[in-house]
This record gives sequence, structure tokens and C-alpha cells, in this order.
Amino acid sequence: MTNPKPGLKVALLGCGVVGSQVVRLLREQADDLAARIGAPLELAGVAVRRPGRKRDVDLDPALITTDAEALVTRDDVDIVVEVIGGIEPARSLILAAMAKGKSVVTANKALLAEDGATIHRAARENGVDLYFEASVAGAIPLLRPLRESLAGDRIRRVLGIVNGTTNYILDKMDSTGASFTEALEEAQALGYAEADPTADVEGFDAAAKAAILAGLAFHSRVTAADVHREGITEITASDVASAKAMGYVIKLLAICAKTEDGRSIGVRVHPAMIPRSHPLAGVREAYNAVFVEAESAGRLMFYGAGAGGAPTASAVLGDIVAVARNRLAGTVGPEELTYADLKVHPMGETITRYYVSLDVADKPGVLARVAEVFARHDVSIQTVRQEGRGDDAQLVLVTHQATDAALSATVQDLGRLDIVRAVASVMRVEGDDTP
Repeated sequence: MTNPKPGLKVALLGCGVVGSQVVRLLREQADDLAARIGAPLELAGVAVRRPGRKRDVDLDPALITTDAEALVTRDDVDIVVEVIGGIEPARSLILAAMAKGKSVVTANKALLAEDGATIHRAARENGVDLYFEASVAGAIPLLRPLRESLAGDRIRRVLGIVNGTTNYILDKMDSTGASFTEALEEAQALGYAEADPTADVEGFDAAAKAAILAGLAFHSRVTAADVHREGITEITASDVASAKAMGYVIKLLAICAKTEDGRSIGVRVHPAMIPRSHPLAGVREAYNAVFVEAESAGRLMFYGAGAGGAPTASAVLGDIVAVARNRLAGTVGPEELTYADLKVHPMGETITRYYVSLDVADKPGVLARVAEVFARHDVSIQTVRQEGRGDDAQLVLVTHQATDAALSATVQDLGRLDIVRAVASVMRVEGDDTP
């Protein structure tokens, strides 16, 4: 009879929405987890800032501590799980744990996007694991396929919806005609948006995730500062209605793409119009979905719950299992690869398309003068239509592909024309090349 292997001890940093669900799953699935790993998992302690606070899970008071550093450096701890978020003290605690030989599981997208180089280097130098599946797209298994399953392929592009709050808001605007403010208030009432929604609606959350995705996909160091970022606060009900009339839907997209010559990558987050026939157009409410386009594997789509306590905890548990198996086997998982060292090119060099809505004077020759501005910047017009008459006259144009710099310069010059009362709306158009 084989002697059972000794248990592995897990230290948990944070016991909020996600942390409490991690505790619950560790308890409820203890026997299954032990069978999958080959040894039992034991919760060694939980570090929190406010020990007296009521939580979603009952905790033995003996497990609770406010001394997080003492917990993560204990000799008997094998795995540290960090779900407190933010840069500090998370970074210092993770580094302290790794220096003591502890493997780390984290859901901290902000830290990885800002200073992933330091964390990955510490893992490598100390011979420990760093797993972070829960940092992007919640429960969706996405990062490990990029890091492991597609390791033998070349990825060309990653395109997706990676923020559930903004997707919920835009979906409600599209389905009900609500304004941005009305949809945001509904999202807050349902718990999909924070009281201060800035990180979500201004694109900071999605930009951090885009940086992580781009780094994995293209084996290069990418930080949140490299990501071109635009939020959704300027999207109006009129924009949504106009997109719908043309057969499009507006989504906040994270787009990571390699140039055709393979020498650089573009990493951006911004609202864009996509055709209603595109699979991402059907991603509703707070769900996430990501397209990965690879040279040999073709187009793959990952879809599911992108946030929430239980879905995110599911991803954390998956990482704990992987790290625990490695620990027992005396090995570590894949290290960060930055051998490609591709540069992130400026947004102006990105090839994209524009939707432009102009309030114009209703008189002969308007279209010709507008078309002349497009031609001056070598931007080709794909479609054009006029809406309304008199003071309500509008020209709606969609371009062919051009550099973002050329398209932006075109819009600036259009705004200077005496026949243009206002540039009512400008938005990028994506996804026509994906069935």
C-alpha cells in the first residue's frame, strides 16, 4: 500500500469576494482536490486588514491574522494565494514569499501589468511557480492555453471583451436604448459596477489585461503604460442607435496584434463597432469572450463569466492544483518568455477603420468637399449615407483601412470645414475580417 504524501499548506492573502470563495471551494472540494493533486491541501492562515469584519464564509479565528508577512514567510507554508489586488503591499508580500521558496498564485492584473518583470524574475531566481490565470477573464481558461497549449504555434492576434462591467453597460444601451448614465446606474444597482467605476469605464482594467495577454501571446514585455486606452464614457445613445441602424454593435475591445512584417505589435483598448454577425456581438451582459488567431490553429474563441467571486475562485483553484502538483513533483511550470522582444508601436501606426458622423450644412457640394479631405490624407471611403434634412442634416461615413494617424488627421481637418457644424461622433470599426 502506497503511503499518502504529506499535505500542502496554503496561505491566503485577502478574504473578500474572491478570497471567501477560495476558502469555500477548498473546504467543499477537499477530497476531490486531494485526489487530483495526490496530497491534501490545508489552509494555513488567512491575512486580512480587518479581522472583525463579517465575511461570506465562516473562518476559524485561529486562522485569521493581520501580519501578512509573517504568514507568507512561515516555514510550513508551501503555496501563497494573493487576492488582495493593487500594487502594494501585494508586490512586497509576493516577493517575500518567493524569497522563502513559496510558489505563488495571484489574481492581481494591476501588479502583473505594471511590474510583472520583477515578479517573474523573482519566481525564476527562487525556482518557484507563478500562476495567474484568474488575472484575466475570470473563470475562462485563457492564459494557460496561450502559455502552454499554443506554445507550438504563432499567434497573430488576440481580440476580445475582457471587462464585464463595460460590456453590461453597452449591452443595456444597445438592447434598451438607455443612456450611458442610466445603464451605469443599473450596473451599479446590480453589483456589476463599483461605486467608483473609473477603472472599468475608462478602460484601465481592460488595459491591464491587454498587457498581460499581449506579453503571453507575443513573448515580449508589455506593461499597462504601453497600451493605448480609451473608455466608454463618451458613448451616447445616438452612437448606439446609429451603429444598430448600420448593422453594428458597440463593444469595448482589447486588441493585441502583430504587424504583417512581424517586427512590432499593437496593443489597444477602445470602444469599437463590430458587425452583428461577429461572434463577439452576441456576448451579452457581464460575460467575456476572447478570440485568438493563430497561424496553425486558426481562430479560437474563449467565452464565459469574466468576473465574480465564484468564477474567479474557480480559476484560482485551478492554479493551486497545478502549482501543488508541480510542488510534489519537484518541478515548476513554464517561465515567462520575452525572447521575441517586440516593440509596441504607437497607436498612430495601427491599421484600422473609422466610422465618422458629421453635422453638415444641407446644400449642394457638401459631399464633394468632405470626400476631398479624405482623399488628401489618402483615406478611402467605403460607405456614405445622409440622414435628415436642413439643420438636422448628417453625413455618416465608414472608411476603408488606413493608419490611425491618417484617419485622426482626416477627422481634424473635417472639423475645420465651414460646411461642417460639428463632428458628432468618431469610432473605430473592427471585426469585418472575422466570420
